Amino acid sequence: MTTTPDKPALIMGSTGFTQTFAELDAAANRLSHVLYGAGLRAGDHVAICMENHPRYLEVMWGCHYAGLVYTACSSRLTSAELAYILNDCTARVFITSKYKADQALEIIVDTPGVELRLMLDGVVDGFESYEDTTSIQPSTPLEQRIAGTDMLYSSGTTGRPKGVMREFKPTPLESTPGSVAPLLTMLFGVNDESTYLSPAPLYHAAPLRFCMSAMALGATVIVMEHFDPEQYLALIEKYRATASQVVPTMFVRLMKLPDAVRAQADVSSMRCLIHAAAPCPIPVKRGIIEWFGPIVHEYYAGTEGNGFVYCNSDMWLAHEGTVGTPINCIVHVCDDNGEELAHYESGTIFFEGGGSFEYHNDAEKTASSRHHLGWSTLGDVGYLDKDNFLYLTDRKAYMIISGGVNIYPQEAENVLVTHPKVVDVAVFGVPNDDFGEEVKAVVHPAQMPANDDEARALATELIQFCKSQLADVKCPRTIDFRPELPRHPTGKLYKRLLKDEYWKDAGRLI
Repeated sequence: MTTTPDKPALIMGSTGFTQTFAELDAAANRLSHVLYGAGLRAGDHVAICMENHPRYLEVMWGCHYAGLVYTACSSRLTSAELAYILNDCTARVFITSKYKADQALEIIVDTPGVELRLMLDGVVDGFESYEDTTSIQPSTPLEQRIAGTDMLYSSGTTGRPKGVMREFKPTPLESTPGSVAPLLTMLFGVNDESTYLSPAPLYHAAPLRFCMSAMALGATVIVMEHFDPEQYLALIEKYRATASQVVPTMFVRLMKLPDAVRAQADVSSMRCLIHAAAPCPIPVKRGIIEWFGPIVHEYYAGTEGNGFVYCNSDMWLAHEGTVGTPINCIVHVCDDNGEELAHYESGTIFFEGGGSFEYHNDAEKTASSRHHLGWSTLGDVGYLDKDNFLYLTDRKAYMIISGGVNIYPQEAENVLVTHPKVVDVAVFGVPNDDFGEEVKAVVHPAQMPANDDEARALATELIQFCKSQLADVKCPRTIDFRPELPRHPTGKLYKRLLKDEYWKDAGRLI
């Protein structure tokens, strides 16, 4: 990290705060001494919960330098969820910021296993100042350093967050590359001349791993505090960004910018635009490729690291809608009995030959993710075409069964979100006395209807738009409107919250 000491390692998008590689390395070393002095040794656990803070990555590198297992927690968790994760991962140290002070105070009594609590930007009772504590430590490395690793938790969109645990193998820090550094280099061409723009929350697996690995390769990383489509384009132009990773909802918001804004944006420096996390509506991705050029890469994988499916722009254009073809594993699509299905038949997606993992302290969840032949699944549904390209249908947990017909709401969502009057949409099943379930949509419109008549008219327009592209049974029977949907900053929709609300209102439990 010190071969280019004066080069910017980090630039914060909104403020321009800059940290050189030398400054980042020194800060990480200081924190590693604090953690070692607190009695932590290789393989011990530490938890972090912050917004996209200017010192977020130095904290992660400090934990990494100390050989610890670090758990980055979502800054949007409830207090109960955050306390659960700290206890579940057996965190001995908790690092947070003044931004999270109220919640940090609230969970002290519920997290007795935490021995040291550090806070940036100020302190509250029970916490020590991160700045004061680290400033008195040496900036030189610990001796015989072991590389740390992450243990991240799922976002909990279909239940309680679960920790993804991989075997901790003590390896020398200096000989251990970033977790996805080889991937960044071989597939995406990121190197020490790259400028990597990250618009997503750093606590999520892909942004955290990609940012740290880009830094390990010597690239400058630009971190956005929050995603804003116009600012995203401005940062590309200002810093001549060459690579970035986004999620499909960001593509949608970029494509919904006024034509004049998109036309004047200079994105000519970009060499690689990566996306993942959810299926992307075909018209949206086609538009992005036309705009940015054939530099768009897609992959399908999970925090679990049990498989990797990939496609570049040319591959996607030849198989529109695909998430790619496996490159480090074999993909199997199976029915509910574990039997493999024919091409184009949808079923549960299993990976064979990818990385191994377990769900921390959850043997039942681990077992439920396994095929009887040892393959593992993320719980997604999809199909393979005759060329072995994979297409995602939806998560199995969101499948709607109406009158005995299996309906995957992702199809209707992908259609409705392309309508010019729609900003965001969630489709799910609600109770129906005759058919068991029926299809419901909740829409965040570009402009909220002023009255019931306008709402009915817009709902009718959207339902007809959906029916013009999908079979009737796949389209919503009713649509409600809200000024915002409960979407995670990584792009994942907290559909379970909406679904639970409607089933509860109907006096039913799921």
